[in-house]
Amino acid sequence: MSREPRRRPAPWVQQRLDLLHGWELPIFAVKYVVEWIVFYLARWGLLRILEYSSFLSVLFAVAVYFNEASDRKKQKHYQAWQVINTAQGKSGGGGRIEALQELNADKIPLVGVDAARAFLQGVKLVKANLLRSNFEAADLRDCVLDGSHMEFSNLKYANFRNGNLRGTFLRESDLESTDFFGANLTGADLSVTNLKDADLRYADLQGIQWRGILSMEAANIFGVKNAPEGFVQWALQHGAISDKDAQ
Repeated sequence: MSREPRRRPAPWVQQRLDLLHGWELPIFAVKYVVEWIVFYLARWGLLRILEYSSFLSVLFAVAVYFNEASDRKKQKHYQAWQVINTAQGKSGGGGRIEALQELNADKIPLVGVDAARAFLQGVKLVKANLLRSNFEAADLRDCVLDGSHMEFSNLKYANFRNGNLRGTFLRESDLESTDFFGANLTGADLSVTNLKDADLRYADLQGIQWRGILSMEAANIFGVKNAPEGFVQWALQHGAISDKDAQ
């Protein structure tokens, strides 16, 4: 932005003509000296240099911030994996809910993650890549796993009560004694799974893929909703039960 050059101060003799009282002379002298200092500083461009230096400093700081963004994200992911791996085998949460959600939000694959016996109630992992994961005996009540890939996983004794597993891919996973009480399994892929002793009471089974299920022995299908045509009859013929109070 262009600026008008600062005007040269009037000579001392000329400015003294403006004095009305003698006692104003010291103040006038200081003012006169300051005007000349400002004039020469502006002439040398010092103030403009300082102005540009501040602007360049801000630009440099912004550039450094964005340049280091990738490193900060890597560090964040490393810390999240540390939380997950350090808590392996422990029954508490240990910060794993936040760590898993953070990694999934950044589209980091969670293939092979081991969260057996973990407390993950209410975890939200939409469209997560959880192939070959281990959630054996984990507490996943009220979870949101819509569209997640959990093929070839160990989900034995896991608790998915009232969870949302719409469109979740569970193909070839071990679901023995898994608790799906009241879960939403709409459109889930349950083909080639082991559902022995699984609790499916009141689960929504609309549009599930069930052909090729390996075992339904003692699986409880009481009150299932929107089951595909032929599923209930087939399940009962293959060892499933329908018992409201069975545990």
